[in-house]
Amino acid sequence: MHIFSINYYLCTDFLQFEHYNRMNINIKKFIFFAFTALAATPATAQDLLAKQAPIDRKMKAVDSIVLNKLIIEEERYNPSTDLYEDWNNVYAHRETALPDSFRIDLRGFCMPTPSRVVTSNFGARWGRQHKGLDIKVYVGDTIRAAFSGKIRIVKYEPKGYGKYVVIRHHNGLETIYGHMSKHLVVENQEVKAGDPIGLGGNTGRSTGSHLHFETRLCGVALNPALMFDFHNQDVTGDFYNFRRNRYAAESAQATRLRGVNGSSNSSVSGDDEDSDLAVTAPKASYAKASRYHKVKKGETLQSIARKCHTTVDALCKANRISKTKRLMPGQILKYN
Repeated sequence: MHIFSINYYLCTDFLQFEHYNRMNINIKKFIFFAFTALAATPATAQDLLAKQAPIDRKMKAVDSIVLNKLIIEEERYNPSTDLYEDWNNVYAHRETALPDSFRIDLRGFCMPTPSRVVTSNFGARWGRQHKGLDIKVYVGDTIRAAFSGKIRIVKYEPKGYGKYVVIRHHNGLETIYGHMSKHLVVENQEVKAGDPIGLGGNTGRSTGSHLHFETRLCGVALNPALMFDFHNQDVTGDFYNFRRNRYAAESAQATRLRGVNGSSNSSVSGDDEDSDLAVTAPKASYAKASRYHKVKKGETLQSIARKCHTTVDALCKANRISKTKRLMPGQILKYN
């Protein structure tokens, strides 16, 4: 019995020892894994933060690149934002300082009219400066926007442009269309190149139906012949590089190449007489024998034909009207 008791206690002690030993091992394992986990957690977080930092910097760089690209694109397609400080619907043109050089994008253009006949050049005329080109059009002919842009002015000036429109284009130019018989647009309207903006006419200070067409940069009139070739119904190139120190010579050359019969000092009947409009007026070959008659109250085609030593048929053909056309006082008729 005594021996049995000793063996019993020895077994009990051994089992307890084994139990404690196993618990100790498990605790050590738990502590080890816990320590490893705790040690790994901040390391992983630090790694994530470390990796995120360059990503954030890259995203900021990408944002800056995208923003700069948008700014560059905006300046490329709408350089007028840098040329003009304000927008007003009061003055057709107010001259400001011209840049020494400026590249004007002529792509995406539309000729304002299909007419190929230039009746008056840009330059000195009758002791004044004629600041645009006069293009022969008839009353009612469609006049179109030369480039895409926004309508700045739609007005009537009885002693000058008559019914006229001013468009500010994205390429930096402003174009003016004068002496029209009707407006087809309103101020602040966005237009695309080729959109109808008015109808040809003879309003304002004018002695015959035609389109007075101006191209201005910073309010300063530039010779449209530098950019537009009405004879060939085309622009002179994809771009026109304005350079202040070469402008005068280039303008004179453009008039010789694309003006009226290569002349810049004569005028043809039926051109506008506006002091604010623009420049030289050579004769057009088709109009050398053309004269004009202003209809008075009570006059008829028959009485005008007799007075002008011509026929009713010739009057109707020259003015593209029918014999039953009702004449209005002040109307201009061409005759030979």
